[in-house]
Amino acid sequence: MADHPFIFSGFGSAAVHGGHEEDPRHAHVTPIYATSTFRFDTAEQGMRRFTGEEPGYIYSRWGNPTFTEAENKIAVLEAFGLNLHVKGLLHASGMAAITTLMLSNLKAGDKILTHYSLYGGTEELVLKVLSQIGIEAIISDLRDLETAEHILKQDKGIKLMYLETPANPTIRCVDIEALTTLAKKYGIKVACDNTFATPYLQQPFRYGVDFVIHSTTKFLNGHGNMIGGILLGRDIDFMKAKVTKTQQLLGGNANPFDAFLLNNGLKTLELRMERHCSNAMTVAEYLAQHPKVSGVNYTGLSSHPDYALAQKQMRLGGGMLSFELKDGFNAGVRFMNRLQMCVRTVSLGTCDTLLCHAASMTHYGIPKEQREQYGITDGLIRMNVGIENSVDIIADLEEALG
Repeated sequence: MADHPFIFSGFGSAAVHGGHEEDPRHAHVTPIYATSTFRFDTAEQGMRRFTGEEPGYIYSRWGNPTFTEAENKIAVLEAFGLNLHVKGLLHASGMAAITTLMLSNLKAGDKILTHYSLYGGTEELVLKVLSQIGIEAIISDLRDLETAEHILKQDKGIKLMYLETPANPTIRCVDIEALTTLAKKYGIKVACDNTFATPYLQQPFRYGVDFVIHSTTKFLNGHGNMIGGILLGRDIDFMKAKVTKTQQLLGGNANPFDAFLLNNGLKTLELRMERHCSNAMTVAEYLAQHPKVSGVNYTGLSSHPDYALAQKQMRLGGGMLSFELKDGFNAGVRFMNRLQMCVRTVSLGTCDTLLCHAASMTHYGIPKEQREQYGITDGLIRMNVGIENSVDIIADLEEALG
């Protein structure tokens, strides 16, 4: 056995082996630790575990070896090549991770600065739930750095800047580095939802953000067979103390079976993202020339308004795109009903191609006038481009558009 840790030179190797700890019974794949609690050898050991003097597991709401594997692996990937140590906390869902983020960093009277075109669940959380406990959201176009600085300069109540890039479902991007630099100037923490890009395509910690969030349900798992989320932070002491305690008391922990599925899905992340991205580029180019499509939002197309920014902070264009049908809501419904191979559903990040009509599905709870302000029109279709053969994806789209 070597007396020093192996250093991974490739992302794919880190995705397969990163974060792994040898199982005491030498299982090749980290097992599903389906236990609610963990026993102590002595009363004294129990006391040491509770005081934190001795590392170890107590109760699965507070931690579990199957969770730890996924937490450590994702932390390795988000910090890959950055000479940075981060800590991850696995959650029952992406929304649970976001809730822990908000409630561990904000209190009544504090404000969040965020931008247009967030995931609908996140927007509803900050506008309809956090507002009830005195936490206010300021939503602006953060692609305009002058406006962002004006807001930060004028409002001392802002304590957290929350970014999502590329955003759901318009695929708009914000400049992580510029906004983080601006936030730090005013002593404000920054969190970034990296679900759409994954750490293979984009690493927000590279630009100084404090927290990264994922819905692990999506590309990290990649197979649509589990629900989960993760919150990662670079302030290890804060993550171990305030954030961990908040998660434990909210009860938004993961479960061992979903963590097991996530661990297995992560191993193929690099391979899947390469195929997602190459297929998405092919599909985006096809849609861009279709007579019934008025516009395509894909960061890999030079026509995308944030193309240059995406080239700067993303490795490839990603597996997500959206496109707008010329005839609006009815055209969207008709198109969705004519799909055969591609799947009508609201999630994303799976191996199969998934399509969603935002106005009637993910953003149905957002008023029409507000949706359109964010670029979410009645004819907008969000598309997770899967890893099938691109010729078959396009054939299905051609039939549905016809």
